[in-house]
Amino acid sequence: MPYVNIKITKEGVSKEQKEALIKGTTQLLVDVLDKSPATTFVVIDEVDTDNWGIGFEQVTEIRKAAKK
Repeated sequence: MPYVNIKITKEGVSKEQKEALIKGTTQLLVDVLDKSPATTFVVIDEVDTDNWGIGFEQVTEIRKAAKK
């Protein structure tokens, strides 16, 4: 019973993109590990960029600096 947790920053990912992630991840587990899709769980967590850090900075601040 595979459980896959995908964490992404909360930056406008569409319903269709999430569906593609779920389908693609499930298919990968079917193809590589011969797992049953009926017992494969894929959970997508969207994390606010204030709550995601790289190095010493919040992703929110990194994104702001990149726009300058």
